Amino acid sequence: MTRDSAVRIGALLPDVLGVYSDNGNVTVLAQRLRWRGIPAEVCVVTMDTRPPVDCDLYVIGGGEDAAQAAAADWLRGHRPLCAALAGKATTFAVCAGLQVLGQWLEDGAGRRLSGAGILDLTTSPGRRRAVGEVVSVCELPGVGTLTGFENHRGRTTLGPGIGPLARVVRGVGNGAGDRGDGVLAGTVVGTYLHGPVLARNPALADEVLRGVVGGGLPPLELPDQNDVRRARLSGHRLARRFRRGAA
Repeated sequence: MTRDSAVRIGALLPDVLGVYSDNGNVTVLAQRLRWRGIPAEVCVVTMDTRPPVDCDLYVIGGGEDAAQAAAADWLRGHRPLCAALAGKATTFAVCAGLQVLGQWLEDGAGRRLSGAGILDLTTSPGRRRAVGEVVSVCELPGVGTLTGFENHRGRTTLGPGIGPLARVVRGVGNGAGDRGDGVLAGTVVGTYLHGPVLARNPALADEVLRGVVGGGLPPLELPDQNDVRRARLSGHRLARRFRRGAA
C-alpha cells in the first residue's frame, strides 16, 4: 500500500505532556508508516506554537498536575484545534492527555478544572495512586492483549455512549469500577498505559493507523519487535505463576 501525500502527525505539547517516553508514540506511528512506503510528516506543536488544524493524526501524552492544567487552558484557547480533534482527525491520547480532552478534571486540592470538552468523560483523584504494570484485553478486533505501565491518581468516568479501549486483567486503568482502561469515542483512542504503549503494542499502533489511511496495512515482519512483545507477555505469565506458588 502506498500513498502519495504524507500522513501529517501532530505531536501536541511534548514540552509539557510527554512523561514516561509518551513522545515515542509519535516515532512509532511515523516509522510504521514509512516502513510500508507511506510518507509521514511530524509536526511538533509546543505551547508557544499556533497549532495546525489539518493534521491527519494528533498524539498527546501524559504529565504532572501543573502541566495538565496548562495544557487544558491551552486547548480551550485553540477552539479550531479542538474541532479538528473532535472531527475528522484521529487522536491518540495517553493518561493526562486523555483527561484534558474531557469535560472536567479535579486536581489533588479539590479544584475542578475545565477540560477541552471533546470527550464525555470526567476525572477525579482516587484515594491511592495507581502504579505498576498493566495487562488488558483490547476491545478493538484483532489487537488482543495490551501491556504497559501506569502511574496516576486519576479515576476517569466515561459518559453514556462511549466505551473503554480495553478491559483490565491486571492493574487499575480508569479506576471507575468497570475494569475499563482508556476510551474509544469516534476517532479518539485513549489509554492510561505508558511504555511508550505503541512500541509495546504494535497491533494497537496499526489499528490507529488504519483509521488514518482508511484501509488495510501490509504486515510488517519485525522479529526483534515480536521477541520483545513475547518477552513482555511471558514475564507477566511468570509473575502470576510465582505469586500462585508463593501463596
